Amino acid sequence: MLWITAAWGACFVAIEWGLRDAPLLWFAALRALIAGAALLALGAAWHRPVPRGWRAWGLITVLGLVNVTVAFAAMFGGVAGGATGTAAVLANAQPLLILLPAWYFYGERLSPRTSAALVVGFAGLVAVALPGGGGSGAALSLLSAAAVTAGTLLSRRLTGLDLVTATAWHLLIGAAGLMMLAAAVEGSPVILWSPRFTLSLAFLALVGTAATTVAWFAEARRSRLDTLTAWTFLTPVLGIALASVALGERPGGWTAVGLLAVLAAMWIALRPPAGPPRTRRLSAPPTGEPHGQSPEQRVGPGQGAVKIRPPGRVLSGS
Repeated sequence: MLWITAAWGACFVAIEWGLRDAPLLWFAALRALIAGAALLALGAAWHRPVPRGWRAWGLITVLGLVNVTVAFAAMFGGVAGGATGTAAVLANAQPLLILLPAWYFYGERLSPRTSAALVVGFAGLVAVALPGGGGSGAALSLLSAAAVTAGTLLSRRLTGLDLVTATAWHLLIGAAGLMMLAAAVEGSPVILWSPRFTLSLAFLALVGTAATTVAWFAEARRSRLDTLTAWTFLTPVLGIALASVALGERPGGWTAVGLLAVLAAMWIALRPPAGPPRTRRLSAPPTGEPHGQSPEQRVGPGQGAVKIRPPGRVLSGS
């Protein structure tokens, strides 16, 4: 989770750089297209099975449209419409948005501690989005977070499918949706293939999308969603830090307050639960001996029955 969140935090700086040379929706489409193609080639090289059946393809299609088409378009729009650091905070509201759906769909009970993290985290997001100057990109960043949350919930349904090929096809289907949207909104792509844009696109596609999505879906299969997504609170921390260094952005006072609240929410959510009081472990009885019997209560070969009397009066029969 540390390298996943570090890569996601760096994605917001890469998006900001790449948007200087390419239109928003075409940039997002290229990111998903290259990531999906790379994973599809990897799956073919490893002879991974292709998904079969209309149910599997239906799930992959819905996942691609939600987790890629909607999420990427809103994420890129959030960066373009507001400060990069603010977009990094709001686009990673997934830990707070996933709690109730995880309880409803997968029975993950909400603890008082998790509920406290929900309240503190949302307070931090409000502090960042409203007084902190979220701009027109605030709503788009929150839409991106909601779409990614839905994608994480749907990814648990991928059980039984090969993760590499399923992830590849959902990215390619999402890229197709983005390209149709880009053609309708932005027209023909006009892209300046500068070294800055090429490096930004390569990092976004291969590291920030292909590698992280496979790893994220793998963890979503086996982990509690509230604990897993709480790690993504680190993404805006790294995003704001990198934006400050690489782009010269300086977070305002309210943004700093909101960021502290988000970190507090992460600390609350990731604290290990208090276990029950430790008790002395009793050693197991030897094999074949009933638990709790004393040697005088056992009957061995060649021995008579043992009659148990009050303590101090154990009489053995012949």
